Amino acid sequence: MKSFVTALEKEDIEVLSHALYRIPKTVEKFAERFVISSHVVRDIDFGKHIALLDAATAQVVELVKMLRKLGDGRIHQAKDLNNRLQQIEGEADTLQLDMLRELYSGRHEPIKVLALRDLFDLLESIVDRCRDAGNIVTHIVLKNA
Repeated sequence: MKSFVTALEKEDIEVLSHALYRIPKTVEKFAERFVISSHVVRDIDFGKHIALLDAATAQVVELVKMLRKLGDGRIHQAKDLNNRLQQIEGEADTLQLDMLRELYSGRHEPIKVLALRDLFDLLESIVDRCRDAGNIVTHIVLKNA
C-alpha cells in the first residue's frame, strides 16, 4: 500500500479540489454555449474577457504553487496574489456591467441579447471561480503559517 504525506488537511484538499474543478467546468459550459450561439455572436470581441481570464488563472496557478512550501513566510505573498485576484474580479464585474449596459441599449436583436448575456455571465462566473479558489488557497496558507 502506498501513502501520500502532505501538510494539508484532508478537508482543505477537498474544498480546494472542488473549487479548482469548477473553473474548467464553467469554461466548458461557456464553450458549449458559444458553439451553439456562434452564428449570433460571431462579430463580438471577447478580448477583454480573455485577458481577465488569463490574468485570473495565472494568479490561481501562482497561489496553488505556494502550497508546495507552506510556512516559509509566504503569508504576504499569498495576500498580495489574492489581492490582485480580487482586483481582477472587480474589473470583470465592471466589464460585465458595461457589456450589459450596451446589450440593453436597444440596439441589438433580442436573440443576440439573450445569447450574449448568457455568455458574459459565464465569463464573469469563471473569474468568480478563480477568486473563490484564490480565497481558499490564501486561507490554507494563513492557517499553515
